[in-house]
Amino acid sequence: MTQRCIDLGEREVVKRITEILGILQRDDCTTAEDGERCLVWTTDMLHRKADFPGIASPWQIGWMTIAVNLSDVAAMGAVPLGLLVAAGIPPETELSFVEEMFTGMRDCAHRFGTKILGGDLDSHDELTLTGTALGWVEKTHVLRRHGARPGDFLCTTGTMGSAGAGLRVALVAEGKERGRIEEDPNLLALTKRLLEPAPRIKEGRALALSKSVTSMMDNSDGLALSLYDLADASSVGFLVEEDLIPVDPLVAEVAKDKEDAIDLALAAGGDFELVFTVRPDLIERARLACEFTVIGTVLEEKKIWIKSEKGKKTLEARGYEHMLGFSDQEPSA
Repeated sequence: MTQRCIDLGEREVVKRITEILGILQRDDCTTAEDGERCLVWTTDMLHRKADFPGIASPWQIGWMTIAVNLSDVAAMGAVPLGLLVAAGIPPETELSFVEEMFTGMRDCAHRFGTKILGGDLDSHDELTLTGTALGWVEKTHVLRRHGARPGDFLCTTGTMGSAGAGLRVALVAEGKERGRIEEDPNLLALTKRLLEPAPRIKEGRALALSKSVTSMMDNSDGLALSLYDLADASSVGFLVEEDLIPVDPLVAEVAKDKEDAIDLALAAGGDFELVFTVRPDLIERARLACEFTVIGTVLEEKKIWIKSEKGKKTLEARGYEHMLGFSDQEPSA
């Protein structure tokens, strides 16, 4: 029987490609040593249909293109040097749309201390944007997905679930009710969290300099999938305390109940927070670097559990699947 990529899923396809290419480990960025520091590179391709809901403005499309790349740089504890952008644009696209989109790219890069260095422009049937971010980090400070040890604390920056809740709002509206969203400050805030993510450059750098973190990545595809990636890289497991997960209070505007809110935090993706592990003896040093929440511990057992008032159960490996895109995410608002 012929196997298709959609049947295998993104992570299995990536695994097979890395085996072909001889890539031994997967991090948010690839690295190359340059004297006493490491240069880091990352690239992300975004498509109009799969990655941007209908209510996204051209400016937000540009912002997101840059933000998703800078989030990978942040996860390595690196300083961004600049970005390249390759844009495939349908010829019938209005010039004002293109100008606003690149303005969003410029504004996002500037907001996080870097700039667009150049790129490529081509014609394409569907708007397709590929960003490539460059950065650097000292060899002694680089953070990777592997390195977590049993007994370490499992931590996250920020709050979770708001981007997933914003996606629900966006899918229901699909551009038809933008006025209603803009009139409701809570709904508008949720969609902004989805469409204008803030990569944790400052936090990632501070955590790297603290030398207290043993592993780290961003949770762009959702907390649950990120934990499976971290666990696989370090050959460990996790125990997550459900009550400690920092769910954004605004998620209650969309979620059906507490269980649904937790599900958005675990599996919806799009929050672009940093998920990391910290040595227990250095937890106070880490707290001096930035604000974060301890949500669990690292286990020697290679399983991922979530514990709630109902007991302990296996945390399912669910999250955003790039090969499905927004159209196949359930709009249940």
